[in-house]
Amino acid sequence: MKQHILSHIAARNAPPGRYGDGAGLWLHKRERARGKWVLRYFLKGRRREMGLGPWPDVSIADARAAAAEARATLRAGQCPIEARRQQNRVIARLTVAQAIASCFEARKAQLKGDGAAGRWLSPLNVHVIPKIGDRAIEDVDQHALRDLLAPIWHTKPEAAAKALNRLSLTFTHAAALGLAVDLQACLKARALLGKQRHETEHIPALPYADAPKFYQWLGKLDTTAARALRFLMLTLARTSEVRLATSDEIEGEVWSLSAKRTKTNESRRIPLVAEAQALVAGQSGHLFAAYRGKPLSDMAMTALMDRAGLSARPHGFRSTFRTWAEECTKADFETKEACLGHAVDVGVVGAYQRSDRLAKRRKLLEAWHKHLTRPVAADGVSGAARSARRRVAPASAGEGS
Repeated sequence: MKQHILSHIAARNAPPGRYGDGAGLWLHKRERARGKWVLRYFLKGRRREMGLGPWPDVSIADARAAAAEARATLRAGQCPIEARRQQNRVIARLTVAQAIASCFEARKAQLKGDGAAGRWLSPLNVHVIPKIGDRAIEDVDQHALRDLLAPIWHTKPEAAAKALNRLSLTFTHAAALGLAVDLQACLKARALLGKQRHETEHIPALPYADAPKFYQWLGKLDTTAARALRFLMLTLARTSEVRLATSDEIEGEVWSLSAKRTKTNESRRIPLVAEAQALVAGQSGHLFAAYRGKPLSDMAMTALMDRAGLSARPHGFRSTFRTWAEECTKADFETKEACLGHAVDVGVVGAYQRSDRLAKRRKLLEAWHKHLTRPVAADGVSGAARSARRRVAPASAGEGS
Protein backbone atom coordinates (compact mmCIF):
# COMPACT_ATOMS: atom_id res chain seq x y z
CA MET A 1 0.00 0.00 0.00
CA LYS A 2 1.44 3.33 -1.11
CA GLN A 3 2.28 5.70 1.74
CA HIS A 4 3.67 9.23 2.29
CA ILE A 5 1.77 10.69 -0.64
CA LEU A 6 1.39 14.17 0.81
CA SER A 7 4.14 16.72 1.21
CA HIS A 8 4.22 19.74 3.47
CA ILE A 9 3.87 22.12 0.51
CA ALA A 10 0.99 20.12 -1.02
CA ALA A 11 -0.86 20.08 2.25
CA ARG A 12 -0.37 23.83 2.74
CA ASN A 13 -1.54 24.76 -0.76
CA ALA A 14 -4.47 22.35 -1.01
CA PRO A 15 -7.99 23.87 -0.87
CA PRO A 16 -10.56 22.58 1.71
CA GLY A 17 -11.22 18.86 1.24
CA ARG A 18 -9.92 15.42 2.19
CA TYR A 19 -6.47 14.25 1.14
CA GLY A 20 -5.02 10.79 1.69
CA ASP A 21 -1.41 10.15 2.72
CA GLY A 22 -1.76 6.39 2.30
CA ALA A 23 -2.35 3.43 4.66
CA GLY A 24 -5.51 5.05 6.07
CA LEU A 25 -4.00 8.42 7.06
CA TRP A 26 -6.07 11.39 5.88
CA LEU A 27 -5.88 15.15 6.16
CA HIS A 28 -9.31 16.79 6.49
CA LYS A 29 -9.08 20.49 5.65
CA ARG A 30 -12.10 22.55 6.74
CA GLU A 31 -10.43 25.66 5.35
CA ARG A 32 -7.18 26.39 3.59
CA ALA A 33 -5.18 27.17 6.75
CA ARG A 34 -6.76 24.66 9.17
CA GLY A 35 -7.51 20.98 9.29
CA LYS A 36 -7.08 17.74 11.23
CA TRP A 37 -5.43 14.35 10.83
CA VAL A 38 -7.61 11.23 10.80
CA LEU A 39 -6.63 7.56 10.68
CA ARG A 40 -9.17 5.20 9.14
CA TYR A 41 -9.03 1.51 10.03
CA PHE A 42 -11.29 -1.49 10.21
CA LEU A 43 -12.01 -3.42 13.42
CA LYS A 44 -14.33 -6.44 13.42
CA GLY A 45 -15.68 -5.47 10.05
CA ARG A 46 -16.52 -1.91 11.04
CA ARG A 47 -14.74 1.21 9.85
CA ARG A 48 -13.42 3.45 12.61
CA GLU A 49 -11.86 6.90 12.46
CA MET A 50 -9.27 8.02 14.98
CA GLY A 51 -8.28 11.68 15.31
CA LEU A 52 -4.54 12.32 15.43
CA GLY A 53 -4.56 16.02 16.14
CA PRO A 54 -4.99 19.38 14.36
CA TRP A 55 -3.08 20.42 11.29
CA PRO A 56 -0.72 22.29 10.98
CA ASP A 57 0.01 22.05 14.76
CA VAL A 58 0.68 18.33 14.19
CA SER A 59 3.13 18.01 11.34
CA ILE A 60 3.00 15.38 8.62
CA ALA A 61 5.91 13.54 10.23
CA ASP A 62 4.20 13.47 13.66
CA ALA A 63 0.90 12.36 12.12
CA ARG A 64 2.67 9.50 10.30
CA ALA A 65 4.40 8.42 13.53
CA ALA A 66 1.11 8.45 15.45
CA ALA A 67 -0.59 6.49 12.67
CA ALA A 68 2.20 3.88 12.69
CA GLU A 69 1.83 3.45 16.46
CA ALA A 70 -1.93 3.04 16.13
CA ARG A 71 -1.50 0.41 13.42
CA ALA A 72 0.89 -1.50 15.68
CA THR A 73 -1.70 -1.45 18.45
CA LEU A 74 -4.30 -2.73 16.00
CA ARG A 75 -2.02 -5.59 14.92
CA ALA A 76 -1.66 -6.54 18.60
CA GLY A 77 -5.42 -7.06 18.77
CA GLN A 78 -6.37 -3.86 20.57
CA CYS A 79 -8.56 -0.99 19.49
CA PRO A 80 -6.25 2.04 19.13
CA ILE A 81 -8.97 4.44 20.30
CA GLU A 82 -9.68 2.45 23.47
CA ALA A 83 -5.96 1.96 24.13
CA ARG A 84 -5.37 5.70 23.91
CA ARG A 85 -8.36 6.37 26.16
CA GLN A 86 -6.94 4.10 28.85
CA GLN A 87 -3.49 5.59 28.47
CA ASN A 88 -4.76 9.15 28.80
CA ARG A 89 -7.01 8.40 31.77
CA VAL A 90 -5.55 10.23 34.76
CA ILE A 91 -6.01 8.47 38.09
CA ALA A 92 -5.60 10.77 41.05
CA ARG A 93 -3.48 9.34 43.82
CA LEU A 94 -5.54 8.81 46.96
CA THR A 95 -4.39 8.79 50.54
CA VAL A 96 -5.40 5.91 52.78
CA ALA A 97 -7.94 8.16 54.50
CA GLN A 98 -9.45 9.25 51.17
CA ALA A 99 -9.62 5.66 49.91
CA ILE A 100 -11.36 4.56 53.12
CA ALA A 101 -13.88 7.38 52.81
CA SER A 102 -14.56 6.49 49.18
CA CYS A 103 -14.95 2.81 50.02
CA PHE A 104 -17.34 3.62 52.87
CA GLU A 105 -19.51 5.77 50.58
CA ALA A 106 -19.73 2.90 48.12
CA ARG A 107 -20.61 0.34 50.80
CA LYS A 108 -22.79 2.23 53.27
CA ALA A 109 -26.03 1.29 51.52
CA GLN A 110 -25.26 -2.28 52.65
CA LEU A 111 -24.80 -1.18 56.27
CA LYS A 112 -27.52 -0.78 58.85
CA GLY A 113 -28.71 2.83 58.89
CA ASP A 114 -26.21 3.64 56.13
CA GLY A 115 -23.43 3.13 58.67
CA ALA A 116 -24.46 6.21 60.64
CA ALA A 117 -23.62 4.49 63.94
CA GLY A 118 -19.95 4.48 62.89
CA ARG A 119 -19.24 0.81 63.67
CA TRP A 120 -17.78 0.13 60.22
CA LEU A 121 -15.40 3.07 60.38
CA SER A 122 -14.58 2.85 64.09
CA PRO A 123 -11.56 0.46 63.96
CA LEU A 124 -10.16 2.40 61.00
CA ASN A 125 -10.64 5.79 62.67
CA VAL A 126 -8.95 4.55 65.85
CA HIS A 127 -6.13 2.31 64.62
CA VAL A 128 -5.42 3.15 60.96
CA ILE A 129 -6.17 6.71 59.88
CA PRO A 130 -4.25 8.47 62.70
CA LYS A 131 -1.10 6.54 61.77
CA ILE A 132 -1.09 6.09 57.97
CA GLY A 133 -4.10 8.12 56.84
CA ASP A 134 -1.93 10.67 55.00
CA ARG A 135 0.08 8.04 53.11
CA ALA A 136 -0.77 7.25 49.48
CA ILE A 137 -2.60 3.93 49.44
CA GLU A 138 -0.49 2.79 46.47
CA ASP A 139 2.57 3.02 48.72
CA VAL A 140 1.11 0.80 51.46
CA ASP A 141 2.40 -2.78 51.41
CA GLN A 142 2.23 -5.78 53.72
CA HIS A 143 5.15 -4.55 55.79
CA ALA A 144 3.42 -1.24 56.52
CA LEU A 145 0.26 -3.09 57.51
CA ARG A 146 2.19 -5.48 59.74
CA ASP A 147 3.92 -2.59 61.53
CA LEU A 148 0.56 -0.85 61.87
CA LEU A 149 -1.37 -3.75 63.42
CA ALA A 150 1.34 -5.70 65.28
CA PRO A 151 0.93 -3.69 68.52
CA ILE A 152 -2.77 -4.66 68.79
CA TRP A 153 -2.80 -8.01 66.94
CA HIS A 154 -2.90 -10.03 70.18
CA THR A 155 -4.00 -7.43 72.72
CA LYS A 156 -7.01 -6.16 70.75
CA PRO A 157 -7.59 -9.03 68.33
CA GLU A 158 -11.15 -8.21 67.30
CA ALA A 159 -10.36 -4.58 66.51
CA ALA A 160 -7.21 -5.58 64.62
CA ALA A 161 -9.03 -8.22 62.57
CA LYS A 162 -11.84 -5.82 61.70
CA ALA A 163 -9.37 -3.13 60.69
CA LEU A 164 -7.51 -5.55 58.42
CA ASN A 165 -10.71 -6.89 56.84
CA ARG A 166 -11.97 -3.39 56.08
CA LEU A 167 -8.59 -2.38 54.72
CA SER A 168 -8.85 -5.35 52.36
CA LEU A 169 -12.18 -4.00 51.10
CA THR A 170 -10.58 -0.57 50.72
CA PHE A 171 -7.73 -2.00 48.63
CA THR A 172 -10.23 -3.76 46.37
CA HIS A 173 -12.16 -0.50 46.00
CA ALA A 174 -8.96 1.41 45.16
CA ALA A 175 -8.06 -1.20 42.53
CA ALA A 176 -11.51 -0.76 40.97
CA LEU A 177 -10.78 2.96 40.73
CA GLY A 178 -7.70 2.11 38.67
CA LEU A 179 -5.06 2.64 41.34
CA ALA A 180 -1.97 0.43 41.31
CA VAL A 181 -2.45 -1.15 44.73
CA ASP A 182 -1.33 -4.59 45.88
CA LEU A 183 -4.53 -6.59 46.29
CA GLN A 184 -2.60 -9.23 48.22
CA ALA A 185 -1.18 -6.79 50.77
CA CYS A 186 -3.71 -7.62 53.51
CA LEU A 187 -3.37 -11.36 52.96
CA LYS A 188 0.43 -11.09 53.11
CA ALA A 189 0.19 -8.92 56.24
CA ARG A 190 -1.97 -11.57 57.92
CA ALA A 191 0.69 -14.16 57.10
CA LEU A 192 3.38 -11.93 58.62
CA LEU A 193 1.32 -11.27 61.75
CA GLY A 194 0.58 -14.95 62.33
CA LYS A 195 -2.29 -16.58 64.20
CA GLN A 196 -3.89 -14.55 66.94
CA ARG A 197 -3.63 -15.99 70.44
CA HIS A 198 -7.12 -14.76 71.23
CA GLU A 199 -9.87 -17.36 71.37
CA THR A 200 -13.45 -16.33 70.71
CA GLU A 201 -15.54 -16.32 73.88
CA HIS A 202 -19.19 -17.19 73.40
CA ILE A 203 -21.86 -15.40 75.38
CA PRO A 204 -22.68 -17.54 78.44
CA ALA A 205 -25.99 -19.36 78.06
CA LEU A 206 -28.23 -21.22 80.47
CA PRO A 207 -28.58 -24.96 79.70
CA TYR A 208 -31.98 -25.62 78.20
CA ALA A 209 -32.79 -28.10 81.00
CA ASP A 210 -32.47 -25.24 83.52
CA ALA A 211 -34.42 -22.69 81.47
CA PRO A 212 -37.88 -23.70 82.82
CA LYS A 213 -36.75 -23.18 86.44
CA PHE A 214 -35.47 -19.71 85.67
CA TYR A 215 -38.45 -18.74 83.50
CA GLN A 216 -40.95 -19.76 86.17
CA TRP A 217 -38.93 -17.92 88.81
CA LEU A 218 -39.13 -14.78 86.67
CA GLY A 219 -42.91 -15.18 86.58
CA LYS A 220 -43.00 -14.61 90.33
CA LEU A 221 -41.25 -11.23 90.05
CA ASP A 222 -43.33 -8.13 89.51
CA THR A 223 -40.68 -6.01 87.76
CA THR A 224 -40.32 -4.51 84.32
CA ALA A 225 -36.97 -6.23 83.82
CA ALA A 226 -38.51 -9.62 84.66
CA ARG A 227 -41.39 -9.09 82.21
CA ALA A 228 -38.95 -7.99 79.51
CA LEU A 229 -36.71 -11.00 80.09
CA ARG A 230 -39.69 -13.37 79.89
CA PHE A 231 -40.74 -11.69 76.64
CA LEU A 232 -37.20 -12.09 75.31
CA MET A 233 -37.17 -15.79 76.19
CA LEU A 234 -40.54 -16.34 74.47
CA THR A 235 -39.63 -14.47 71.27
CA LEU A 236 -35.86 -15.11 71.05
CA ALA A 237 -35.44 -11.47 70.00
CA ARG A 238 -32.25 -9.57 70.65
CA THR A 239 -31.95 -7.49 73.81
CA SER A 240 -32.15 -4.12 72.03
CA GLU A 241 -35.17 -5.25 70.03
CA VAL A 242 -37.03 -6.05 73.28
CA ARG A 243 -35.92 -2.96 75.20
CA LEU A 244 -37.05 -0.59 72.45
CA ALA A 245 -40.26 -2.44 71.56
CA THR A 246 -43.33 -0.21 71.24
CA SER A 247 -47.05 -0.91 71.23
CA ASP A 248 -47.50 0.15 67.60
CA GLU A 249 -45.24 -2.76 66.55
CA ILE A 250 -47.71 -5.28 67.96
CA GLU A 251 -50.68 -6.30 65.87
CA GLY A 252 -52.63 -9.21 67.24
CA GLU A 253 -50.42 -12.29 67.38
CA VAL A 254 -47.51 -10.75 65.47
CA TRP A 255 -44.70 -8.41 66.47
CA SER A 256 -43.38 -6.57 63.40
CA LEU A 257 -39.90 -5.06 63.43
CA SER A 258 -38.85 -2.56 60.78
CA ALA A 259 -35.54 -2.96 58.99
CA LYS A 260 -33.87 -0.25 61.05
CA ARG A 261 -34.73 -2.17 64.23
CA THR A 262 -32.98 -5.40 63.28
CA LYS A 263 -29.33 -6.38 63.17
CA THR A 264 -29.68 -7.75 59.65
CA ASN A 265 -31.26 -4.53 58.36
CA GLU A 266 -34.23 -6.58 57.13
CA SER A 267 -37.80 -6.23 58.36
CA ARG A 268 -38.97 -9.16 60.44
CA ARG A 269 -42.21 -10.62 61.82
CA ILE A 270 -42.12 -12.51 65.11
CA PRO A 271 -45.07 -14.73 66.13
CA LEU A 272 -46.27 -14.18 69.69
CA VAL A 273 -47.48 -17.10 71.78
CA ALA A 274 -50.42 -16.41 74.09
CA GLU A 275 -48.22 -15.73 77.13
CA ALA A 276 -46.09 -13.24 75.19
CA GLN A 277 -49.25 -11.43 74.11
CA ALA A 278 -50.42 -11.30 77.73
CA LEU A 279 -47.11 -9.75 78.85
CA VAL A 280 -47.66 -6.68 76.62
CA ALA A 281 -51.46 -6.48 76.65
CA GLY A 282 -52.79 -3.02 77.46
CA GLN A 283 -49.36 -1.35 77.12
CA SER A 284 -48.85 1.87 75.17
CA GLY A 285 -45.67 3.52 74.03
CA HIS A 286 -42.61 1.57 75.10
CA LEU A 287 -43.73 -1.90 76.15
CA PHE A 288 -41.05 -2.15 78.83
CA ALA A 289 -40.79 1.41 80.03
CA ALA A 290 -38.69 2.40 83.01
CA TYR A 291 -38.37 5.86 84.54
CA ARG A 292 -40.74 8.44 83.01
CA GLY A 293 -41.66 6.16 80.12
CA LYS A 294 -38.12 5.80 78.83
CA PRO A 295 -36.93 2.43 77.47
CA LEU A 296 -35.50 -0.10 79.86
CA SER A 297 -31.76 0.22 80.50
CA ASP A 298 -29.51 -1.94 78.34
CA MET A 299 -28.15 -3.53 81.53
CA ALA A 300 -31.46 -4.11 83.29
CA MET A 301 -32.00 -7.72 82.24
CA THR A 302 -28.33 -8.57 82.69
CA ALA A 303 -28.37 -7.11 86.20
CA LEU A 304 -31.40 -9.25 87.03
CA MET A 305 -29.55 -12.41 85.99
CA ASP A 306 -26.53 -11.29 88.01
CA ARG A 307 -28.69 -10.86 91.08
CA ALA A 308 -30.07 -14.35 90.46
CA GLY A 309 -26.53 -15.68 90.78
CA LEU A 310 -26.28 -16.66 87.11
CA SER A 311 -23.31 -16.15 84.81
CA ALA A 312 -25.54 -16.56 81.73
CA ARG A 313 -26.64 -13.49 79.79
CA PRO A 314 -29.98 -12.55 78.17
CA HIS A 315 -28.57 -12.90 74.66
CA GLY A 316 -27.51 -16.43 75.58
CA PHE A 317 -31.14 -17.60 75.57
CA ARG A 318 -30.94 -17.62 71.79
CA SER A 319 -28.27 -20.31 72.11
CA THR A 320 -30.34 -22.05 74.80
CA PHE A 321 -33.30 -22.24 72.44
CA ARG A 322 -31.21 -23.28 69.43
CA THR A 323 -29.63 -26.16 71.35
CA TRP A 324 -33.04 -27.28 72.68
CA ALA A 325 -34.56 -27.11 69.20
CA GLU A 326 -31.70 -29.16 67.77
CA GLU A 327 -31.81 -31.86 70.41
CA CYS A 328 -35.48 -32.01 71.35
CA THR A 329 -37.48 -31.24 68.19
CA LYS A 330 -37.75 -32.39 64.61
CA ALA A 331 -38.02 -28.85 63.23
CA ASP A 332 -36.15 -28.22 60.00
CA PHE A 333 -32.95 -26.22 59.95
CA GLU A 334 -34.49 -23.22 58.16
CA THR A 335 -37.29 -22.84 60.71
CA LYS A 336 -34.92 -23.06 63.67
CA GLU A 337 -32.65 -20.42 62.16
CA ALA A 338 -35.58 -18.21 61.13
CA CYS A 339 -36.75 -18.15 64.76
CA LEU A 340 -33.48 -16.39 65.55
CA GLY A 341 -33.83 -13.95 62.66
CA HIS A 342 -30.91 -15.48 60.76
CA ALA A 343 -30.88 -15.24 56.97
CA VAL A 344 -31.23 -18.72 55.49
CA ASP A 345 -32.72 -18.02 52.06
CA VAL A 346 -29.94 -16.25 50.18
CA GLY A 347 -28.86 -15.99 46.55
CA VAL A 348 -31.04 -17.75 44.02
CA VAL A 349 -33.00 -19.54 46.76
CA GLY A 350 -33.97 -16.21 48.30
CA ALA A 351 -35.17 -14.93 44.95
CA TYR A 352 -37.77 -17.69 44.78
CA GLN A 353 -38.45 -18.66 48.41
CA ARG A 354 -40.15 -15.58 49.88
CA SER A 355 -42.04 -17.06 52.82
CA ASP A 356 -40.90 -16.03 56.31
CA ARG A 357 -42.22 -19.36 57.72
CA LEU A 358 -44.45 -17.56 60.21
CA ALA A 359 -46.75 -20.55 60.80
CA LYS A 360 -43.84 -22.98 61.23
CA ARG A 361 -42.08 -20.61 63.60
CA ARG A 362 -45.25 -20.13 65.66
CA LYS A 363 -45.58 -23.89 66.10
CA LEU A 364 -41.94 -24.20 67.19
CA LEU A 365 -42.19 -21.26 69.62
CA GLU A 366 -45.33 -22.76 71.14
CA ALA A 367 -43.37 -25.97 71.77
CA TRP A 368 -40.59 -23.86 73.33
CA HIS A 369 -43.19 -22.17 75.56
CA LYS A 370 -44.43 -25.58 76.71
CA HIS A 371 -40.85 -26.49 77.58
CA LEU A 372 -40.41 -23.30 79.61
CA THR A 373 -43.65 -23.84 81.53
CA ARG A 374 -43.34 -27.59 82.17
CA PRO A 375 -43.49 -28.64 85.84
CA VAL A 376 -40.23 -28.29 87.74
CA ALA A 377 -39.10 -29.50 91.15
CA ALA A 378 -39.97 -27.42 94.16
CA ASP A 379 -36.29 -26.57 94.68
CA GLY A 380 -36.00 -25.38 91.12
CA VAL A 381 -34.64 -21.99 92.17
CA SER A 382 -31.14 -21.99 93.59
CA GLY A 383 -30.37 -20.45 96.91
CA ALA A 384 -28.68 -17.53 95.18
CA ALA A 385 -31.75 -17.03 93.02
CA ARG A 386 -34.08 -17.14 96.04
CA SER A 387 -31.92 -14.53 97.71
CA ALA A 388 -32.08 -12.40 94.57
CA ARG A 389 -35.84 -12.80 94.53
CA ARG A 390 -36.04 -11.27 98.00
CA ARG A 391 -33.86 -8.38 96.81
CA VAL A 392 -35.84 -7.52 93.68
CA ALA A 393 -39.45 -8.04 94.84
CA PRO A 394 -41.59 -6.14 95.32
CA ALA A 395 -40.61 -3.71 92.56
CA SER A 396 -39.63 -0.23 93.58
CA ALA A 397 -41.35 2.78 92.08
CA GLY A 398 -39.94 3.74 88.70
CA GLU A 399 -38.01 0.45 88.49
CA GLY A 400 -35.74 0.47 85.47
CA SER A 401 -33.39 -2.43 85.79
